[in-house]
Amino acid sequence: MITRRATLHGLAAGAAAMIAGPALAQDDKSPVTLLVGAASSMDFTARLIAEQLREPLGRPVIVLSKLGAGGRVALQELKRSAPDGRTLMFSTSSPFAIYPNIYTKLDYDPVTDFTPIAGVCWFDVGIATGPSTGVTDIHQLIGWAKTRTQEGASVVYGAAPGAGSSSHFAGIAMALASGVPMTPVQYKDSGVGIVDLAAGRLPIMITGTSPLVEMHKSGKIRLLAVSGEQRSPLVPEVPTLKESGLDITIQNSAGLYAPAKMPRDMVERLYGAVMPMLQKADMRDKMIGQGMAPSPMNGSQLAASLAGERKRYAALVKASGYVPEAL
Repeated sequence: MITRRATLHGLAAGAAAMIAGPALAQDDKSPVTLLVGAASSMDFTARLIAEQLREPLGRPVIVLSKLGAGGRVALQELKRSAPDGRTLMFSTSSPFAIYPNIYTKLDYDPVTDFTPIAGVCWFDVGIATGPSTGVTDIHQLIGWAKTRTQEGASVVYGAAPGAGSSSHFAGIAMALASGVPMTPVQYKDSGVGIVDLAAGRLPIMITGTSPLVEMHKSGKIRLLAVSGEQRSPLVPEVPTLKESGLDITIQNSAGLYAPAKMPRDMVERLYGAVMPMLQKADMRDKMIGQGMAPSPMNGSQLAASLAGERKRYAALVKASGYVPEAL
């Protein structure tokens, strides 16, 4: 019987010969560029992946940060690149699942312009409050918000990294599910929003779970719920929104992508290079420390996951009345 472990080892060995096309001969040791369009946890995880890919690919893997436009700057460079294995990208699902629903015209096609190689991990957002509300769970927060609106006051929440993000839409989903209007205050930097939350200047903050953990554990803010299908490994004591009674799941995937029309054998070899690293305990621990929960998927599974996300965001955008923007 061929075990799954043996299969993964075989795929990893095959990845060492990845450079099968004429553009990348086996004796070619030129570097592979791994683009990343976001900072913080995404950049950190991209560098972990690059380090792990060097051996199976038999060549240097250089991380190139191309920040700007929510990852679209890096995505454009990937789109322009040849499908020869020299240029890859580690990206969140946002450019492929959220942006098609919130921009009236994109300069790329999220399906036909890229090749999904592998799903690597998922991450969620956290809903936190500070001293200004005095609540201890999501139901109390909704009750507090209802009281505020009944008194004629507005309820605001901070969202980072800003308009059109999963944090922004988590707040929209909460407002729809609870029937309480909530107005987003957009923060480019989650750190600034968390400081405002702890100081009592902001009642609610929604952002990636990882940046909230330290202040939550110190007692300066309270993390009330997380948005994923499962509890965050960073704060396993914090319930999901679904566990808290709100039928909301907002979870981003992060994966490895290549330009369109990459040869199938090269896709399989790259996938085989990625998968074994996700079985390593130290790699998994480092990713979890950044709020990234390993979730291996092949290219077809990643494409199907993105299609599902696009559909869910399309329904949420329509229900919320969010007006798509022109780029």
